[in-house]
Amino acid sequence: MRNDQIIPPFSVRPVQRGFALVTAIFLVVVLAALGTFMVSISTTHQAEGMLDLQGARAYQAARAGVEWGAWQAMDPENRNYGLTSGFIAQYACPASTILPAMGGTLSGFTVTVTCTSANHSDGGVLKRVYTLTSTASTGIPASVDFVERQVAVTLSTCRQAPGGASC
Repeated sequence: MRNDQIIPPFSVRPVQRGFALVTAIFLVVVLAALGTFMVSISTTHQAEGMLDLQGARAYQAARAGVEWGAWQAMDPENRNYGLTSGFIAQYACPASTILPAMGGTLSGFTVTVTCTSANHSDGGVLKRVYTLTSTASTGIPASVDFVERQVAVTLSTCRQAPGGASC
């Protein structure tokens, strides 16, 4: 047997089998975790955007309730002005009113308008100060999709008492 034909008793190649597989599994796990995290962030961001939109709608529904209450307080004055020569009665606001269902993008909101008033007399002029509070809400309280907004305004009216100074 010649020297160049001698087979060594052991292999010269180092044994490194399976190292690429471990690296590949590690990368797949890391990428899956990253993908799950990104989906979670995206879902949270989308839910926050929807709640923000619902909050803006709730605010508009509450403003509509305040405007309805202001119209209730001011309308009798406009309707009765000049029709009688004597004292024109002030509007007596109800303690609490739930408005009928609204349409469009405000459907689904419950709007409650509360009203308090106080009378003041100044030189024969009866002034009434109204405090209107409108609360609009949608969803179930203490749930993730519950939204509520409240708007409050103060306004006053005056009526001329018989023989009193004009407003």
